[in-house]
Amino acid sequence: MEHFVIAITRTCGSGATTISKMLAEEYGIAIYDKKLLRLASEDSGINEALFYNADETIKNTLLYRVSKNVYSGELIPPESDNFTSDINLFNYQAKVIKELAEIETFVVIGRCGDYILRDNINTISIFLTADEETCIQNEMERLVCNKKEAKKHIRKNNKFRSEYYTYHTGRKWKNPANYDMCLNTSKLGYKKTVELIKDYVSLRVDK
Repeated sequence: MEHFVIAITRTCGSGATTISKMLAEEYGIAIYDKKLLRLASEDSGINEALFYNADETIKNTLLYRVSKNVYSGELIPPESDNFTSDINLFNYQAKVIKELAEIETFVVIGRCGDYILRDNINTISIFLTADEETCIQNEMERLVCNKKEAKKHIRKNNKFRSEYYTYHTGRKWKNPANYDMCLNTSKLGYKKTVELIKDYVSLRVDK
């Protein structure tokens, strides 16, 4: 089978991290999420801490919420004052994702991977969600918190993910037209979700 990428976009509490790990284990491949920040730091020479700080900073930036800067692939040169801007930090992450897609099979969680690799014929884009009560229960268990705290955490994270996605892609986060598959993990459970994704991959990717 040719190498391929499974790009996972997900709502908070849908079990996407667990499902991604199961897929990675099934195929014997890597998962890229926060790991991309280290790789982007190594590629750009920009301190890794700046990539992590940017993730937190942009959550509270009003401009980020009301504007767009759709990814085009362009990198800002080191001599520019904007070399370490949030935009360029994203662009270097995208550069790493695209380069990895040329040489290996992997799962990428978030990071607008579906959009960055939209021209890669062997990218399988998946949107994972779950019923509200399932998400709340999952986050209560994961964070060891009460229902009210879990609901607040879910709302905050889904809002950020939606804004992040729209800012960098110009698209609506939950629009099914953006993805190859949209799955409710509450209906299938993790194991069957993994099986269905694998079946779809086998249909899409040349053997």
